[in-house]
This record gives sequence, C-alpha cells and structure tokens, in this order.
Amino acid sequence: MKKFVCISAFCLLLLLVPFAVKNIGNKERPLLLNVSYDVIRDFYKAYNPQFRRFYQHQYGQDFTISQSHGGAAKQTISVANGLPADVVSLTQESDIDMLVKKGLVNPQWQEALPNHATPFGSVMVFLVRKGNPKGIRDWADLAAREISVIFANPKTSANGRFAYLSLWAYAQKNFSGAKQQTSFVREVLSNVPLLEAGARSASLAFTRRGLGDVLITPENEAALAMRSSGEDKFEIIYPSYSAYTPVLVAEVEKNSAYGNVRTLARAYLLNLWSEQAQKLAAEHYFRPSNPQILAAYAERFPAVNSFKVNDVFGDWDSINRIHFTAQGSFDQLYTAVQKAKQLAPTAKEKP
Repeated sequence: MKKFVCISAFCLLLLLVPFAVKNIGNKERPLLLNVSYDVIRDFYKAYNPQFRRFYQHQYGQDFTISQSHGGAAKQTISVANGLPADVVSLTQESDIDMLVKKGLVNPQWQEALPNHATPFGSVMVFLVRKGNPKGIRDWADLAAREISVIFANPKTSANGRFAYLSLWAYAQKNFSGAKQQTSFVREVLSNVPLLEAGARSASLAFTRRGLGDVLITPENEAALAMRSSGEDKFEIIYPSYSAYTPVLVAEVEKNSAYGNVRTLARAYLLNLWSEQAQKLAAEHYFRPSNPQILAAYAERFPAVNSFKVNDVFGDWDSINRIHFTAQGSFDQLYTAVQKAKQLAPTAKEKP
C-alpha cells in the first residue's frame, strides 16, 4: 500500500535525518517527497494514487510518496534549509527562484515543463455565509466598519500575498491618488481580526470557528470549503477584479539526483498535464491549463476579470521590497491599525 505522510514545516529539524537517507537501502521502492503549499493538498491526495497506477504500468516499479504541506513561504524556506524535496508545488515564481539561487533547482525550470510550469491555477474570491447577510459584492465593501475580513498572513502565505495584492490592484484601479489608495487598504486591514499562517488555516477559522463575515481565498479552497461544510452554509462571490494564482511546479534536481529518483520526479510532474490529471484538477476546482478541459467545466468556472500580479506590480523582487519586507506597505499599515485598535479598543479609527 502507498503511504502518505503529512509533514509539518515546523518539524524540519526532526525530519531531516530520516529523509536524508530516504532511498539508501530502499532501491526496490524509492521515495518521492513532494513539498507544496497548503491548499493543494486535497488534489495531491487524489492525484498520487492515480499517478502511481500509471507509473507502475509504464515502468513496472512501485514507490512511496511523502507529502509536506504548509504556507508557501515557510515551505520554501524549509526546502532551502535542507528539507529534501524532490519536487515542489508553489504559487510564486520568486519562491522557486530562491531554490534556484540555492543551487537546488534548474534556472530554466519554467522552460522544462509545459505552459511555463503551470499545469493549472485559481483566482482569488470571497467566501461569505449563505444569503450573503452583509451584502458583500466587491472589494469596496470590505472597508465598511461592520465587516470582519479573514485572509492568510501575507508574510507566511503566498495566497495571503495574492489577497493583499488584489486589494491594492482594486485600489489602484478605482482611486486616483496614492493617499486614497493607501487609506482604502488600511481601512480593510482594520477589519481583519487575526492573520492565520496559511490559506487552509484561514479557511478553517472562517468555516469551522465562525470567525469573520468574509474569507478572501483561492476559488479552489472556497469551493472545497463549501463542499466539506455544506452548500447551505456558504456561497462564493466573484469580485470585479482579482488576482490569478498559478500552481507552479518544479523538480528539485539536486535532491532528486541524490535520491536517484529523477525519472520518477519528472514523470510525476509531466503527468500533471495529462488529460486525466487536468480533469482531476478541475474536479478539485483548479482551472486547468488545457483550454478544452476548461471549456468542458465552464459551469464550474465562471468568466472572471483576473490579472497576473507581475503585469500589475512588476517582478517579485520589486513586489516583496515594496510590500512585504519589514519596511514594506503591509507591515507599516498593519502595525498602524493595530496601534489604532489599542488606543481605541471599542471603535475602529478611520484615517
């Protein structure tokens, strides 16, 4: 039987020793470690047995897959610091480029796979409670005093960054000056009661713990939350303008070569573009890169006005410097609203 081992990035030091020798003396049954961001875990739970059957038929070899899921930033740092991933599934080019700089991933990783190494993706949406009691339709509604907004921490979660950048993109499109744009983003941040480390934990805070009036999350995560919690409890709202969130995959060649699983790792990734895997992605509410399969699931994926963050904000080095460093816009604005809440705990301070 195939084993699935859920690995927490927090346990990195405990995990390094057993994984460092993962295929020594185990040549009959190699081990593949897939490290990914958290909201794709359900897809891989379904994909792994499907791929295993394909690989056994194609190569006549059995193997074991181990999974590690968590916030994208933490996962990237874990791999950079020694977690021996053979493949990674992330959603931000700069995260994989960090692994390139560490000598772990081929600099031409996007050219090594179809569609710039993006088998499928998602868009940022709102998940609200059934009937949409607060009447939330677009980003502007999130700035109202009585609205409580939940999304993942942009400092630890790539999907948190996509949520935050969607706010800024809407502000830049609808407000004329930097002062108005900044004021709008600050108003929304003042409505955020807490920041969860990853998109999945943010989803659980909203759906299981009953926190917030609206969750900003990828479409696939919102749809899975509805399916698991009941469609009679929640509904999805598509805002007027929202970030596209790609699923980016790469082989960590230094590790896969050391573990003698390069053929397995490459087949694992290439098979994501197979018709069967593309349909499986659609079943898990990811928008397939195959246009024919995307069209076949048109009822599941309504047309949206989405943007690629690099088209709006530039390269990720610039984005991180402007928004996500210690001196960036997020830390400055979030710190300001927290101080305002301490000074006026019973009323939110408006700029």
